[in-house]
Amino acid sequence: MSTTHKLRLGPLPDTQTVKLTFTCSASLKADLDRYAALHGQTYSETVDAVTLIPHMLEAFMSGDRGFWSAHKLPVAKAHTKDT
Repeated sequence: MSTTHKLRLGPLPDTQTVKLTFTCSASLKADLDRYAALHGQTYSETVDAVTLIPHMLEAFMSGDRGFWSAHKLPVAKAHTKDT
């Protein structure tokens, strides 16, 4: 694993998935592709933007204190990993 970059999104975990389709701007897609390329270089694994998007959303939501406080859930317990 390369340590030249510190990315907010770490190595990807194995998860059960559900298919979801969304539309984004061309500039956001380009940024996602660049992030995926940097993530691949950082963690020595090839990954595309489509694979990263759910993990990015999960990281964003797990850190959104406003969302969790509105639901009266502690931030630390908001997301649990299935084992």
